[in-house]
Amino acid sequence: MTVPPFMNQAASVVSTGADPNGNGRDQPRDDGSAESIDEIRLPLLAKIYGALCLAVGIVSFPLLAFTIIVVVRSVNVADITPTLTVILTVIHALTLVSGSVALIVFGALLLRNRRRHAARWAYVLMPITILQGLSNLALFGLGPELLLQAVQLALLIVISVTADPMLALERREQHLLKRIEEQDELAAAAKIGMVGRDLTGRGYIALDFFNLFWVFVVASVVGLGIETVYHFALYHGELQDRAGLLYGPFSPIYGFGGVLLTVFLNRLWNRNPLLIFLCSAVIGGAFEYATSWFMEVAFGVTAWDYTGQWLSINGRTSGKYMIMWGLLGVVWVRWCLPRLLKLINRIPWQWRYSLTVACFVLLFVDGTMTLMSLDCWYSRVSGLSPDSPIEMFFANHYDDAYMQHRFQTMTIDPSRTGRV
Repeated sequence: MTVPPFMNQAASVVSTGADPNGNGRDQPRDDGSAESIDEIRLPLLAKIYGALCLAVGIVSFPLLAFTIIVVVRSVNVADITPTLTVILTVIHALTLVSGSVALIVFGALLLRNRRRHAARWAYVLMPITILQGLSNLALFGLGPELLLQAVQLALLIVISVTADPMLALERREQHLLKRIEEQDELAAAAKIGMVGRDLTGRGYIALDFFNLFWVFVVASVVGLGIETVYHFALYHGELQDRAGLLYGPFSPIYGFGGVLLTVFLNRLWNRNPLLIFLCSAVIGGAFEYATSWFMEVAFGVTAWDYTGQWLSINGRTSGKYMIMWGLLGVVWVRWCLPRLLKLINRIPWQWRYSLTVACFVLLFVDGTMTLMSLDCWYSRVSGLSPDSPIEMFFANHYDDAYMQHRFQTMTIDPSRTGRV
């Protein structure tokens, strides 16, 4: 693998302090180590900000801990209904406590001029601050706290960049080296027709994020299509929306099922089809049972009921559908997976990472909103009025009629849930 010349030049500049244009500079050697970075004094404003962070953390942590203890002791946990508001309140409390601890450490590092460690803790505080802002917005709506957290986030970004600029350079160099290495591996695999394959020979497909994510997407869409056509043919032309997410033609049970079959059957791809069939039947049946149980216990939702069918297990799965999972596993491993692998690896190199990340973010948001909408639907059916901005949002935009129309195969019954 060839390292680009500018990276060698950058390494030379870091280690010697030389000007890349050839002009000598009269300044001390800087090898980029924590000791050399810490010799450079932070500005006075950074020290003041560090003192403020330390003071806020020291004051807020015991107050938060004391408040949480008092609330927990005064409330009977068994009487609490775990609505979305309650769940978000717990998350908000945890982010406040963890943020207070991080502020103490971060402020102390700034006061002691530990630039590199302070920069790293700034990166720790960034997601905590974002979570605090999101939970604040969901629980209390727009307020002055959001402005304070926005200012905090901006200051953390400034500190992370100025405290130790070498950290960003190191990450960029490591990222570039990894991309070059992956591109070399892709080119080598393409020469032997093994793009996306498990080059160790232990399995068929490389179980990396890129492959498994697109397995999930394709299986979600194709599975939804097959189930829609099956229902259309079985019920004399009845067209039913059988999607499993708020938006898009996705059925996540088939997506996760495709991922599970890929992972567990990866080393069996060239074995006896009967063995693949039996393993697929067990895996598919267990997954279908677990999914049905979770949806019922968490939200009181029944998406399918196989009661009365041959070898029905609590109505959550049956012998008929375990056979279908078995046949699906054989077809998936022997026929679908090789063609799917060729298809997804036709995505151009320069697009595959950005496209995969963008699609993952969209699906993650879609899945999160789906779970939150189901929780709010359960609360409304249970007779609980929306008591936070986020629940009001879902009540206005995803009311009972919308949810029933979108998830036509689902029925909701609060008495079937495991909640109090």
